[in-house]
Amino acid sequence: MALPPAPDLPWLGPPIDARPLFAAEHAELLATLRALEPADWRREAVPGWTVRDLAAHLVGDCYGRLARDRDRHEGGPRPAPGEALEAFIHRINQEWVDAWARVSPAALIDTLDLVGAQVARLFATADLDAASLGVSWAGADPAPMWLDCSREFTEFWTHRQQLRHAVGQETDPEPRALAVVLDTFMRALPHTLRHTEAPVGTRVQVRVGGPSGGTWTATATGAARRWSLALPDAAAEVREARKAAAATEESVTRADAVVELDAETAWRLCTRGISPTAALASARTEGDSHLVEAAGQIVSVVH
Repeated sequence: MALPPAPDLPWLGPPIDARPLFAAEHAELLATLRALEPADWRREAVPGWTVRDLAAHLVGDCYGRLARDRDRHEGGPRPAPGEALEAFIHRINQEWVDAWARVSPAALIDTLDLVGAQVARLFATADLDAASLGVSWAGADPAPMWLDCSREFTEFWTHRQQLRHAVGQETDPEPRALAVVLDTFMRALPHTLRHTEAPVGTRVQVRVGGPSGGTWTATATGAARRWSLALPDAAAEVREARKAAAATEESVTRADAVVELDAETAWRLCTRGISPTAALASARTEGDSHLVEAAGQIVSVVH
């Protein structure tokens, strides 16, 4: 069955292709789990969940993705009347983890080996131009498959870092994967700023240093979708530049607010491994403090 075309959402910025990264991420996850000592499985990985719990959650993610996208399965849990999306997701995640409490670590690894490889193959052939699951933290429902795919990659990558941290290891510094994670997370910036009023053309910029970093600029549009990561129209820029001939090139392109973060702080902020207050305290910022504060609220997970 052909999937419907993706909605036209240019404010999300240019597409990301995370498809080639799933197989390597799957292999790294299995290597991490297979290296654990028996006591490691009981360590806390995230608040309320042990390493074993988090591994069980990943199994659930894999089965859910295969059911929806490969098998077109329409069964499964549904939100209760009046239940918010966040509450629904947290509830069904906990129900899954509780149900798998009787499964041993060895069996969890075997199951992840099987279903994780199937998910990697599924995404390897995904149509990035099709419509897919909504991404609530980016304000896209339905979302283009490229965003859903890259969002799913960040899920696996983030949970693997949480497993590593639980046993005293640092974040995996491999730059290609981290670059895709950061680029995906920053697609939340327009949605983060949706309630922030500013004159048309106001620019809020987030810069992340290091080999995996980059620069993301959200521009106030004045439209219903108030902020956009879309590249500015080149002809419009030329016209504005000619109108402001006395201004320097730097002042024409200068952002109204800038937040500069290191890569570790950036991904932890977006997953709420660190609070906005703590992240901004360690950031270099300039410009409008209200806009800086608003950009610092970015979150790229269901929270």
